[in-house]
Amino acid sequence: MSHNTFGHLFRVTTFGESHGVAIGCVVDGCPPGIPLTAADIQADLDRRRPGQSRFTTQRQEPDAVRILSGVFADEASGRDVTTGTPIALVIDNVDQRSKDYSAIKDVYRPGHAGYTYDVKYGRHDYRGGGRASARETAARVAAGAIARKIVPGVTVRAALIQMGTHKIDRARWDWDEVARNPFFCPDAQAVAKLADYLDDVRKKGSSVGAVIEVIADGVPPGWGAPVYGKLDSELASALMGINAVKGVEIGAGFAAAELSGEDNADEMRMGNDGRPRFLSNNAGGILGGISTGQPIVARFAVKPTSSILTPRRTVDRYGNETEVVTKGRHDPCVGIRAVPVAEAMVACVLADHYLRHRGQVGAGPAWPFPKSR
Repeated sequence: MSHNTFGHLFRVTTFGESHGVAIGCVVDGCPPGIPLTAADIQADLDRRRPGQSRFTTQRQEPDAVRILSGVFADEASGRDVTTGTPIALVIDNVDQRSKDYSAIKDVYRPGHAGYTYDVKYGRHDYRGGGRASARETAARVAAGAIARKIVPGVTVRAALIQMGTHKIDRARWDWDEVARNPFFCPDAQAVAKLADYLDDVRKKGSSVGAVIEVIADGVPPGWGAPVYGKLDSELASALMGINAVKGVEIGAGFAAAELSGEDNADEMRMGNDGRPRFLSNNAGGILGGISTGQPIVARFAVKPTSSILTPRRTVDRYGNETEVVTKGRHDPCVGIRAVPVAEAMVACVLADHYLRHRGQVGAGPAWPFPKSR
């Protein structure tokens, strides 16, 4: 199975399965001299960790990360810093229940990757989905914590803005609220409704999808490359690569199809700081594949979890028609824990583009440009 690595200068390779001994990643391309401890990474992992509320899988994984390589004590500060060599991270699996899947080991779950893995490789890990499990995303979150340390002055935040048919009121958006509720929702008044809604879904043994919005503030103009290295295309690829994601949009996204050219145009004026400023951000902070200096805005849709208790028609790997019921511990809305994963993937892409930009043009070019004669 190939294609377990993403990135160019900042490269991440993940390994491990949902019910294997451990999962983890190797981060290659991190510059030297950056302070890094396991605690720096653990803070992000704790946000993604399962079993923290009744609204997520009750699998009890501490997700305690260990750094195996790539750091060394700095004599001047006494702190561990990156050495510039590959950083290997490992997270032990401690609460697997593989027997929960023994009854369906030869049966394909509709909407799950088991069928396509079997078609391609002639085998699939039925224990929680193996590499197809959302458990793999813990390694991405660990890598994202390192990526955040590379991009100077950049803040990456995400929030759940829709669950099923229930949307938030954007007028009540409060970033501080995201950390106060189990849904990573920025609308405090929507939380109780989401709780009641998901409780009903969970008690029925069903699942529901969600929409996540991620915003990166502080990205300067100039990151990204035209044609085949576009910042928005690589962000879309990274977000689309998250388990269960079925749609991605940047800025106004699909809504741009309903706008006129006048309404869609992000008009420009000169700001008080002597730099151009935009009067709107339909482009989502990216034009021609290159950042504009505005906030980068992306959204993505997460499908409902395919593991549900409602009997679904399917076939087994021997061609027999049957029905399947998936027992075990599953997220009724996998979109909830996709929030920290989204932040991590965007941080990794931005770290990669920061290093690529620095390697190609150094600190410049920068506004203002020389005036023409």
